[in-house]
Amino acid sequence: MKADFTRKLIKWELHQNTRSMPWKGEKDPYKIWLSEIILQQTRVEQGLKYYQNFIKTFPDINKLAKASDTRIFKLWEGLGYYTRCKNLIATARFVSSEKKGKFPDTYEDILALKGVGPYTAAAIASFAFNLPHAVLDGNVFRVLSRYFGISTAFDSPEGRKLYARIAHELLDKKQPGIYNQAIMDLGATICKPQQPLCNQCPQHKDCQAYKHDWTKQLPVKEKQLSKTTRWFYYLIINIDDDVLIRKRTAKDIWENLYEFVLYETEKSMIADKETIQLVCKKLFGKTKFTIKNISEIYNQQLTHQTIIGQFIELDLVTIPASLDGYKRIQITTLKKYPFPRIIAFYLQQKTKPILLY
Repeated sequence: MKADFTRKLIKWELHQNTRSMPWKGEKDPYKIWLSEIILQQTRVEQGLKYYQNFIKTFPDINKLAKASDTRIFKLWEGLGYYTRCKNLIATARFVSSEKKGKFPDTYEDILALKGVGPYTAAAIASFAFNLPHAVLDGNVFRVLSRYFGISTAFDSPEGRKLYARIAHELLDKKQPGIYNQAIMDLGATICKPQQPLCNQCPQHKDCQAYKHDWTKQLPVKEKQLSKTTRWFYYLIINIDDDVLIRKRTAKDIWENLYEFVLYETEKSMIADKETIQLVCKKLFGKTKFTIKNISEIYNQQLTHQTIIGQFIELDLVTIPASLDGYKRIQITTLKKYPFPRIIAFYLQQKTKPILLY
């Protein structure tokens, strides 16, 4: 049964799979690594443009390593999960300086790189170096769970061991890259989470989920995400032709991105002029200010959090001591800095010269 699964999968990949991606069939480990980091928790359709921009801007790992953090984060802006970008920078500089630009060529050394887990290491090892390591991602879990009728949660300790064993047994050891690409593509295009195209699947005759109508129940996930809501009120402080921003450095969302003066509350507040005046007096003391504009409410959905944001535009004559940690920049240079999506979207909506973007 397992040998038959592998044979049919390879045949489908070579003769029927029409999924096309710029990194498919790529042998350059730098480009494979870059594509895999970008695609972590990101849809191919969203990641494609970022991959192309990165390759165009940084055609090799040494050029990426030499770029400034701000420039790299700006290129990443809007892709989310910014720890990936932080790890991307660290790995690029490690390979460039410690490995003299030569990407590691063993599974163990690839796995040791910052931001690289077992799945990414297996993908790079098999695609770039034809090493026999099976990939396990959401698409693969779904295909295997449905085909074999596995009800064990794939994110449980028992499930991780079970799926890893089955994936390794199914792997075509002579052409692991082709096999890995095939099973991921099958999950992405045929064995989809919703409305799978079972009649087009080369495996459907032996698929347990197809036989027993289990496709909606499989795969099983043990952990459920708990989500929180946070309220961010951004004070856009203008002084002459300048504005105040700062880099987020805390171990929190959006680390290394920039933001305006932030006032976070535990619950929603009514952001009218009276309330904002009280907040500003609390933050600025006796420094005089003028409220110019209060925006509509903006939302950004993260994996574990919902961010509800509002923007308050203020004019100040001097910078109060409480804002010493903020950087004063010319308004026209805002476009050079990487911002969280909620801020970037707000700036893109603005038509006033003050916030050209």
